[in-house]
Amino acid sequence: MIKKILNLNLKYILIIIFFTLFNQPILLAQDIKKILINGNDRVSDETVIMFSDLKIGDSISQERLNNALKQLYFTNYFSKVTINNVKGNINILVEENPIIQKVVINGIKDKNILENLNNITIKVEKYPFVENQVNDQILLLKNILKSYGYYFVKLEAKVEDKKNNSVNLIYNFNLGEIAKINKINFIGQKIFKDSTLRNIIKSEESKFWKFITRNKFLDQNRIKLDVSRLSRFYKNRGYFNSTIKSTTAIITDNNQFELVFNINAGNKYYFDKIFYEDESNLPTENLKEFNNKFTKLKGKTYSKKEISNLIDEINDFTLVNDFVFLNAKFTEVIKDNNKIDIKINFDTLDKFFVKRINILGNYITDEKVIRNSLIVDEGDPYNEILFNKSIQNLKAKNIFKSVNFNTKDINDLNKVIDLTVEEKPTGEIFAGAGTGTTGSSLTAGVKENNYLGLGIKLDTNFVITDDSLKGKFSVINPNYNNSDKTIKAEVESSTNDFMTSSGYKTNRTGLTLGTEFEQYKDLFINLEISNFYEDLETSSTANDILKRQEGNYFENLLNYSISLNKLDQNFQPTTGYVSNFSQTLPIYSDDVSIENSFIASKYHSINEDLILSAKLFMKSINSLEDNVRVSKRVYVPGRRLRGFESGKIGPRDGTQYIGGNYATALNFNSTLPNLIFENESIDFNFFIDLANVWEVDYDNSLDSNKIRSSTGLAVNWFTGIGPLTFSYAIPISEAETDVTEKFRFQIGTSF
Repeated sequence: MIKKILNLNLKYILIIIFFTLFNQPILLAQDIKKILINGNDRVSDETVIMFSDLKIGDSISQERLNNALKQLYFTNYFSKVTINNVKGNINILVEENPIIQKVVINGIKDKNILENLNNITIKVEKYPFVENQVNDQILLLKNILKSYGYYFVKLEAKVEDKKNNSVNLIYNFNLGEIAKINKINFIGQKIFKDSTLRNIIKSEESKFWKFITRNKFLDQNRIKLDVSRLSRFYKNRGYFNSTIKSTTAIITDNNQFELVFNINAGNKYYFDKIFYEDESNLPTENLKEFNNKFTKLKGKTYSKKEISNLIDEINDFTLVNDFVFLNAKFTEVIKDNNKIDIKINFDTLDKFFVKRINILGNYITDEKVIRNSLIVDEGDPYNEILFNKSIQNLKAKNIFKSVNFNTKDINDLNKVIDLTVEEKPTGEIFAGAGTGTTGSSLTAGVKENNYLGLGIKLDTNFVITDDSLKGKFSVINPNYNNSDKTIKAEVESSTNDFMTSSGYKTNRTGLTLGTEFEQYKDLFINLEISNFYEDLETSSTANDILKRQEGNYFENLLNYSISLNKLDQNFQPTTGYVSNFSQTLPIYSDDVSIENSFIASKYHSINEDLILSAKLFMKSINSLEDNVRVSKRVYVPGRRLRGFESGKIGPRDGTQYIGGNYATALNFNSTLPNLIFENESIDFNFFIDLANVWEVDYDNSLDSNKIRSSTGLAVNWFTGIGPLTFSYAIPISEAETDVTEKFRFQIGTSF
């Protein structure tokens, strides 16, 4: 019986609930007559009503009221909202969140860090205090501090109540120890030596002499860049399927990290066939000239850079011939026997014009600096190739952390481009020291790459050695008068005391004005006008000819140089070549002479452990009137003739080496596998050096005109106190007056 009563009551209860819910909208089915706001102080009634999206005359439903409730909460202006309906009168009762009056940061002394944190915290000032949003900001602040190496930061957030329902938000930071990289290791199938890979990445091991660089601190963004650089390095050396499997930061003692890169190089690949996918789509038959270049690549080590360069040449060719809406692209086809075919096809680009280019994010950099780097201008046909080159031009300025763009349609023919840049700190302080058998040196300086936001580069530095002091200040404007031309001005001063070794001492000061531009791809031309004043003093034991050279000299000189750089990379290149020819001509000078110089280097890679190189050095000085001034005579640099003491070959005046009119050196070098020590921080090199310095303008000098030569072994050791270079050279041919030096070492670094 009781069971039946319970079942009957449950049945009636369900019916009542059903009809209540079903009839609810009907009960509320009336129009809004009035909207009343209560509890608000800072936020006006009109604003509350606007955010609620309720209007007088609208029909009332529970759904509409619930939506109004949500929208008011979403504003973050209110901590509590209540909405009631009394016969069509809507009563909205609110409790306002306090306003963040000020954000205070304690515990940060570094001005740069503090500025970056303030740029984040200032965005919440004068806005409502919402705990969840503050928590999000705390995470953001901690991530910023991590980019500076502070991984162990502690943060205490306090809320200080102020009058008028406002608060101060106080952040108390305890930065703790900065997270340094104690060790960088490379594991897996890495192929290359650790020392080689360390030179590729930006992150550096923490050493006591690296007290300026920030690369020794753990930085996730820098690690991402390192992965990208390593990947590019492997793919440009044939390892098409190489992957950086993982990067791990392992905490060690004293809050330091060991950074580990896990690498899988995979197999090495070689170029096979390179062909057009459909020759009928070629814009012109003249493109067949590239077939010769394709043939030269067959059998060579695969390199993504080689293909990219080739595609750039083809794209440049199509653009020159007005095929602005064609873009050459390539795909790799993997074959057996570690060979790769390259298939090239032409894509038709969208045909539209650039109506407007908006520059965003340049808070420091002048907009003209950015626009001048763009190859595509407003009103031009848009071409993806040219715009990507524009982006590379901007990145090459080294003043932006990132450069991005997107396009927006206006109509079928015109688009607007939003170009967004993110600026980065452009100042740099550097220093260096070294010591060796040839003496000691100290180098220091300060650089600024974006002075006044105009992309102007300032550079001041000095070098101190055992017998000289040199200082230099330069200003370089790579965007002079909104053009592609670079102008530069340089002031330098030096004191050189070579009384013991060469019988003279000079004080020299000068001003140089010049320009530099890229004539063709990788071909650069430099033009300079210089004015120098020199005070020359000779040794008391010098002959009459040299004594007559004592005094003051003024020189007005024209210098030009032509350089071509085809290296795969500027630091530790493995393939390619570089050459430079320069000449200095007198315009008006107390000492009329012409100086010529030619330097060239060629690199060839047999495999990862065997890199062959040849370097040529040639220099001459000739007077048009009298004897060449002793301070202007030429020498062979010590690094180009090992086995002989630096500056101690060639013509002499008594016991002093005075240099010559001509100097040349030829160097052959080969890297060697590390067969002695299982230490990847040590590199071995075999070398053969040949050199000579000869001829002066008078007859009482001792000059054998004999070619000097040597051979030996060089060791580069990346130690905990800096890179250490040893060389042991055995002279093969020498003159009686030469001073030999079989063993040489040099230790030092820049930081």
